[in-house]
Amino acid sequence: MAEPKSLRRQRRQSSEKARGMGKFWLGLARAVFYPLTGALARTEVRGLENIPADGPALLVLNHVSHLDPVFDAVTVHRAARVPRFLAKHTLWNVPVLKNVLVGVEQIPVYRGTADAQKSLRDAHQALERGKTIVIYPDGTITKDPDGWPMTPKVGVARLALAHDIPVIPAARWGTKDVYDHYEKRFRPFPRKTVKFVFGEPLDLSAYRGMEHDGQALREVTHLAMNRVRDLLGEIRGEEPPAEFYSSARKKRGDDGAA
Repeated sequence: MAEPKSLRRQRRQSSEKARGMGKFWLGLARAVFYPLTGALARTEVRGLENIPADGPALLVLNHVSHLDPVFDAVTVHRAARVPRFLAKHTLWNVPVLKNVLVGVEQIPVYRGTADAQKSLRDAHQALERGKTIVIYPDGTITKDPDGWPMTPKVGVARLALAHDIPVIPAARWGTKDVYDHYEKRFRPFPRKTVKFVFGEPLDLSAYRGMEHDGQALREVTHLAMNRVRDLLGEIRGEEPPAEFYSSARKKRGDDGAA
């Protein structure tokens, strides 16, 4: 199994290149985020080679901290890919950060507005152009007290089934130890360890060529997140819960909202 640094070297010829000013902003992001993540935590990665070297891919991960996108971006970039995230549109109001987000083609999410569906359309278009999308089906940082995934949203299935692409389940653990949003705790010392595991692509052949009704969307959504949950259990060395946590009902449930 290739280490992240050697994998990027192996893929140098096929590595994704930014263009125009995007090259500058990508270089700036790399110059900031690589040292930042290295200072905050050691990173251990398994299965990074499961991310394809080129072509479209959908990466499905759990979400436990505001630091997740930073660590995820650096890790995916070590596979010679430039990840695209669906992020809150308010981040585009932050000076300089806005330029970085635009330059590396991130996707704003307009929750609760008339533009709420635009982010999904932009994600579809990015996949059609051969890009790598990172999605958190929880929709937000999990509210589960133990950090397990919440009932997932079906947007992940809409993307997965609309394109014949690799759908890669993955899990990450350790970022919450550095920054816990709900407890308002930032603890960079002592230096923590963030662990990743990327699974093999999901087998969605049973759903190809069929009508993608609500039932199919829910099945694929849960298939993806069940695998993410299992991978998270492997990292944590714990048995994951049988059901997803539902923040609306403050309990575990299994009926994901559309």
